[in-house]
Amino acid sequence: QVQLVESGGGLVQAGGSLRLSCAASRRTVSSYAMGWFRQAPGKEREFVAAINWSGISTDYADSVKGRFTISRDNAKNTVYLQMNSLKPEDTAVYYCAASGRSPLRAQSSYNYWGQGTQVTVSS
Repeated sequence: QVQLVESGGGLVQAGGSLRLSCAASRRTVSSYAMGWFRQAPGKEREFVAAINWSGISTDYADSVKGRFTISRDNAKNTVYLQMNSLKPEDTAVYYCAASGRSPLRAQSSYNYWGQGTQVTVSS
């Protein structure tokens, strides 16, 4: 069974940076497209970023484009989300997920989900 565990969340000041990690069991990162989603209090879970199995193609939500970078390390079986210039509206629980199909912006495309890690950005 594929298991995903997020880490790296925490409290950061606006304008600061955090790097989230998602460690996967088995050969997940190199075999599946990977995505990051987030859910803020009182809001629906939304797409943040995705990367295909080869790492060549990436996609970002407009709200994070230019600030966040998704990457993967197949040798470590880990996917990352580098978050820079953080804003209070980035506060949410962040989830990583593994997908076996497209489109990667759709939650329904993902088969496996982590438990999430809290990111809080203070003003």
